[in-house]
Amino acid sequence: MADPVIQETDPVQAPAPEPAQPVNLARVQAVPWLIVIGLIALSAWLGWRAFFYQEEADPVGSAMLAFEKQNSLTVFSSRFEVTAESVNTTSLGPINIAESRQAAIIPATVEYRLDLSSIDRDRLTWDDSSDTLDVVLPVLKISRPNLDEARKKVYTDGVWVSRGASENLSRENSRQAETKAAAFAKNPEVVAMARQAAKEAVKQNLTIPLQVAGFDDITVNVRFDGEKAPQ
Repeated sequence: MADPVIQETDPVQAPAPEPAQPVNLARVQAVPWLIVIGLIALSAWLGWRAFFYQEEADPVGSAMLAFEKQNSLTVFSSRFEVTAESVNTTSLGPINIAESRQAAIIPATVEYRLDLSSIDRDRLTWDDSSDTLDVVLPVLKISRPNLDEARKKVYTDGVWVSRGASENLSRENSRQAETKAAAFAKNPEVVAMARQAAKEAVKQNLTIPLQVAGFDDITVNVRFDGEKAPQ
C-alpha cells in the first residue's frame, strides 16, 4: 500500500484590518472642561446678578433718603465766656442806704443746627455728565445760649448785701450774659466757621451713601442760600 502523499499548501492570509482613524484626544478631553467652565461662569453671573447688581440708582433719591434719617443735624458748637456786671441799690425813700455791685464770668455754649427736614428735591441738582451733586442749604439755626451757672465766677462788692439784693444781682447778670452770648453767636467769624462745618458734614453724609449706591467718583458741592454756585 502506497504511502499517502502530503502536499504542502500556503497558509491562508487573513485580510489586513483597515487602519483606524486617529482620535483627537485633546478635543475629547477639552469638551468636559469647557462645559464645567461654562457652568461656573453662568453660576457666577447669576449670583452677581442676584446679590450685587443694581439698576442705576437715583442719586437725588439716595441723598434725600440720607437726609430723612435725621431731621436735625448739629454741625457746630461754640463754647465761650461772657462777662456781666450789675448794680443793686437799696433805698429808703429818697435816700440810698446801700449799694452793691456784682460782676460775673459765665461759660456759655451755643449750637448751630441744620434743619434737614426743610431740604427737598428743589435744593438738589444732579449733573450726570460729571457725576456731580449740588446741594443748597437753608440758613443755620442758632440755639438759645446755654449758660453754665454752676461754673460761673462771681465777684461782689458792697458793705452789706442782702439775700434779696444778691438774687437780683445774679438774675440781672444772667440776663445780660444770655443777651451777650446770643450776640456773640452771630459774630460773622463764628458763623463762618459754623457754615464751613455744616458744608463738610453734609458732604460727608452724602458722599458715603452715594458711593454705596454705586457712584464711586461722585463730587458733592455744598453751599448756602445766597452763595454763588461753583464754576
